[in-house]
Amino acid sequence: MTETEITGDSKAIVTNQPGVHEKLVEIVKKHVAHPSQKPIQAHTQQAFDEINAIVQAFAGDIILDSCCGVGQSTRLLAKQNPTALVIGVDKSAHRINRNVDEVEHENGKGKVENYHLVRADLNDFYRLVVAANWQVTKHYILYPNPWPKAKHIQRRWHGSAVFPQIIAVGQEIILRSNWLLYLEEFQLAADVLAFKGEISTVNVTQPLTPFEAKFHASGQQCWQLHIIK
Repeated sequence: MTETEITGDSKAIVTNQPGVHEKLVEIVKKHVAHPSQKPIQAHTQQAFDEINAIVQAFAGDIILDSCCGVGQSTRLLAKQNPTALVIGVDKSAHRINRNVDEVEHENGKGKVENYHLVRADLNDFYRLVVAANWQVTKHYILYPNPWPKAKHIQRRWHGSAVFPQIIAVGQEIILRSNWLLYLEEFQLAADVLAFKGEISTVNVTQPLTPFEAKFHASGQQCWQLHIIK
C-alpha cells in the first residue's frame, strides 16, 4: 500500500517500504560528495539577508524552527525560551501570515516578542545559514511531510541534497514525526555523517504544533529523534 488510511480524524502513515530505504546510505554519500549547486532563489536570499542582520546582532541562544507552518511552535518555543531568539521558517506565505493569537498571550502577560517568522525555501535557506555560520543552539524540525512512497525518498529531508547542511545546523537537532520509520531513516543518515541520535516517544501535554495536537487526539503515537553534537 502506498496511500494513507484514516484513523480517527487524522491520517496514519502507510508505506510500501518494509524498512529503511535500501538506497538511503548511497544517497546521503552522493549528496556529501556532490554538494548542491542550485542557484539561491531571490526571495529566499532577501528574506535571509533581513533575518541574518538580526541574528548577527544578537548575543544569546538562537533556536531555529524549520517547517514552522502557522508558527504555533515558534511562538511556544519563544515562550519557553524567553532569553533566546527563535526563528521560524516556512515556504508558505499563507501559513506564515496566519495568526495564532491564543499562544501569544498567557495570563494577561502580553505578547511574545522574541521570535521572527520568515517565508523562505529551506532548501536554499539552510545553505545560507551554514555559509553565514549561524551558531544555532537548538534546531527543531517538527512533523515534516513524510513522503511515504519509496520512490519519493529524496523528497524526505534526509534524502534531499541539502541534508549535509541540515545536519550541520544546531548543537542539538530535535525532529518529531508520527512515522517512526522517518526518524529511523534520519537517524541512519545522521550516523553516516558521524552524528548519533536517540529516538523516544513523545508525551504530549502541550502540543507544539497543530499536527501534534491532531495526531494525539486521533490516538497516534508521536516520536522524537534527539541528536546532540
